[in-house]
Amino acid sequence: MVLLSIPYSSPSFNNYTTFYHSQRQSQSQSQRRYVKIGVRCGIAEPSGEPAPLGQKTKYNDGLFEKAFMTLFARKMENFGATKKESDQKKKGFFDYDYHSFVDVSRKVMQGRSRLQQQQVVREVLMSMLPPGAPAQFRKLFPPTQWAAEFNAAITVPFFFWLVGPSEVVEVEVDGVKQKSGVHIKKCRYLENSGCVGMCVNMCKIPTQDFFTNEFGLPLTMNPNFEDMSCEMIYGRVPPPFEEDPVSKQPCYANICTIANPSSNVCPKLSAN
Repeated sequence: MVLLSIPYSSPSFNNYTTFYHSQRQSQSQSQRRYVKIGVRCGIAEPSGEPAPLGQKTKYNDGLFEKAFMTLFARKMENFGATKKESDQKKKGFFDYDYHSFVDVSRKVMQGRSRLQQQQVVREVLMSMLPPGAPAQFRKLFPPTQWAAEFNAAITVPFFFWLVGPSEVVEVEVDGVKQKSGVHIKKCRYLENSGCVGMCVNMCKIPTQDFFTNEFGLPLTMNPNFEDMSCEMIYGRVPPPFEEDPVSKQPCYANICTIANPSSNVCPKLSAN
């Protein structure tokens, strides 16, 4: 999830910052058009929106999306591949797709505790950042309303390949209303994995922890397991895992391939 650090060092970063500053107060039509374009560019559904619950959304992934899928999948393969798979010839750079990415994530999860899964994701994320990136992020984006709103704004286009279409929404942080929320309409990762444990251990908790503790910008993520949507709130400190409602979430018994229907809580959410 923390691919947001990549654009910060790109030539387009200053342009995006200028765009954000010029549009932030007025929330003009041009900004809303920009967000809509970022949201709908990869959806292959005729409606341009995610498929109804129970159906998988079709996407048209381009080179940009496949590049990120490959980068993440190859990094995670170092932790999830068996010796036999490691000895095999690796796929070409653009031979990976979203299914491959999710499959590698599932292999990383198997045989590891909740905390071990989260640690793997942290190591993968750290390995993708240049030296000193967290410290640089803290200088550029101290925990202010502006930083929270800016990160929410660029989450929409740059997280699209991972979670699907989203939009910036107004939220309340410490009694202040601000546009630092992101509503993910139907999370692509949850939709394709069909696994509560993967959502929580491989996405929600590591991403919250990385932004809050490594980057110094609090982030809370609230997945909705009823409709597969999710809310990201930049600037809000996440609760301890034991106090988070996701800690008591049962499996997707009908769609998860490793579900335990007899358990009241997804087994992958236990500490062991």
